[in-house]
Amino acid sequence: MARSWATLGVDLHLEPTGPGLRRGLTDALREAVRTGRLGAGTRLPSSRVLAADLGIARNTVADAYADLVAEGWLTARQGSGTRVAERVAAPPRRASARRPGGHARPTYDLRPGTPDLASFPRAAWLRAARRAVTAAPHDALGYGDGRGRPELRAALAGYLARARGVRADPETLLVCGGVAHGLVLLAGVLRARGVHTVAVESYGLHVHRDLLAQAGLRTVPLPVDDRGADPGALTDAGAVLLTPAHQFPTGVPLHPDRRAAVVAWAHRTGGLILEDDYDGEFRYDRQSVGALQGLDPDHVVYLGTASKSLAPGLRLGWMALPPSLVGAALDDLASRTPGVLDQLTLAQFLDSGDYDRHVRSARLRYRRRRDALVAALAERAPAVRVTGIAAGLHAVLPLPSGTERQVMRAAAWHGLAVHGLAMFRHPDASLPPLDALVVGYGTPPDHAWAGALDALCRALPQVY
Repeated sequence: MARSWATLGVDLHLEPTGPGLRRGLTDALREAVRTGRLGAGTRLPSSRVLAADLGIARNTVADAYADLVAEGWLTARQGSGTRVAERVAAPPRRASARRPGGHARPTYDLRPGTPDLASFPRAAWLRAARRAVTAAPHDALGYGDGRGRPELRAALAGYLARARGVRADPETLLVCGGVAHGLVLLAGVLRARGVHTVAVESYGLHVHRDLLAQAGLRTVPLPVDDRGADPGALTDAGAVLLTPAHQFPTGVPLHPDRRAAVVAWAHRTGGLILEDDYDGEFRYDRQSVGALQGLDPDHVVYLGTASKSLAPGLRLGWMALPPSLVGAALDDLASRTPGVLDQLTLAQFLDSGDYDRHVRSARLRYRRRRDALVAALAERAPAVRVTGIAAGLHAVLPLPSGTERQVMRAAAWHGLAVHGLAMFRHPDASLPPLDALVVGYGTPPDHAWAGALDALCRALPQVY
């Protein structure tokens, strides 16, 4: 029985143009090679397969190939087929854009917000992925439920209740691409509820403020002090975005009185609390602070992510929603949930206990780094006070007033990428600005941590 042409050969997109088929095909192939679309060494379809694909005579393709072999664009060897000639020069690459300001790549990255990617549990994740693919039903590979795979939602509901005090049902959990993706979805929900203003912490991620602004929502800052954000400043806002367990970037937890006050505000006004629990797994010197959502699941949206505990490249996050919001969020979510195989793998990773083991291991590793940071500064820069270190992946180093830019320049000179507190300040914040460095200790691999500390200590003393 004759075999279908669809089962043979390799695909090649060509659009022959010109006065004749042979010349048009020759010109199209030559241009594809010349521009680099067909790279050196690329194997071309056989003349029979390409002729069938294009609906032309096989001899026309064979003649075009022969012409290009004679010109040096292609090579043809017995048993190797027809390929793009190695000696054909690839088109010159455009020079890559220079880094802003023309600075060289830093030697050490101490910017907050990223874990140690070298410690990603590859072997355990691979085992979970293999189990997930093996156990997945066929319909898991379809479009599925817009909330995400039920296996992952069930695993998350159990884990979040146990580890973070979240009161969530799998039916009210939504899988998303991370906190930023969740905020984009929630912005649509807020607009549909008639919300125009969202209160945010006066120090926080500008990325989140920008996402809300791009969605047409105005952000107003709440003062932040050593007890966290002050909910007494909530006025006409219809929602508030908080990092209550570990305020980013100052590192303080929201005081119990203020937790109660913001929940009372939500009850009184019908407002919505958006809780970003961005690094809730990492606590070192105190009892873990449970999720605010546990106090009032009907008025708090809990947002979590695997970006700090595993890796941001997974693009895996979740939202525990009040039941009244699930339908509205699904309308915007459509089919933009993360890949189903990654969802199933994370479900296996959680159910097997590998996630808990990885988090505990990471917690010990980050605590050792934090302790080394505190010890190095105590010895070599004793005037520097270290704050916000009871939890998370970063520390805050307060600086004398007016010296933040000077220290940032010194840090860059010593090969450090580090952020100043000023970059996290809301442009409309009313309190006087604070000078500080926000030092992340998650990103450098273990072998580079001592060198990073040395560079940091050399950059600091000149301002004291």
